[in-house]
Amino acid sequence: MTVTPGRRERKKAATRRNIADAALRLFCERGYDAVGIREVAAEADVAVTTLFSHFASKEALVFDQDPAFELHLTDAVAERSPQEPLIPVLHREIHAQVRHCASDEAAPLWELVDETPALQNYERSMRLRHADALAATIATDLGLEETTTACRTIARFVIDAFSLGREASDPERAVDEIFRMITAAWDAR
Repeated sequence: MTVTPGRRERKKAATRRNIADAALRLFCERGYDAVGIREVAAEADVAVTTLFSHFASKEALVFDQDPAFELHLTDAVAERSPQEPLIPVLHREIHAQVRHCASDEAAPLWELVDETPALQNYERSMRLRHADALAATIATDLGLEETTTACRTIARFVIDAFSLGREASDPERAVDEIFRMITAAWDAR
C-alpha cells in the first residue's frame, strides 16, 4: 500500500527539487567554483537558511539524489524475498542506477562532477558511506551480529561497480563483467 505524502511533505520536496535544479543550472552555465550559495538561493527564490535546511553543503546540491541511491540499494537487500540470492538483486539494482546515470538527462551532472575536483572528492566520500550502509544491511540480512570483512568487501565492490559502469563506454557490459567477479568473490567466502 502506497502512502501519499501530505501537503507539507510535498511542498518540502518541491522546494528541495527547485533548489537542486537552480544549483545545477547555475553550475552548468558558469562552473561549480564560480557560483556561490547566495546565488543559488537567489536563483531558487529561497533564503540561504532554507537552502541549508535542505542541503548540508554546496556539494550536496549536486548530489541531491544521493539519499535515494543508498536507500534503493539497502532496500533491494532488505526487502528481497528469502529465496532470492543477494548478488543478483544487487546486480539488477546497479544496472538500474547505471542506466539512469548514463542517460542523456544525467550527462550534464556527471560532466560537472568529472571536471570539478571538489565534487570528485565528495563523490568518493559518498561511495564509502554507501558501502558502509550496504555492508551493514548485508550483515543484518545474513543474521550477523557485526559487519564482517566479507560484507564490507562485497559492498565496496558493488558501489565501485556503479562508478566503473557509469564511466564505461558500454555501461551494461561493464556492470555485467564486474558482477561476474563479485559473484565469484561472494561464492568463495
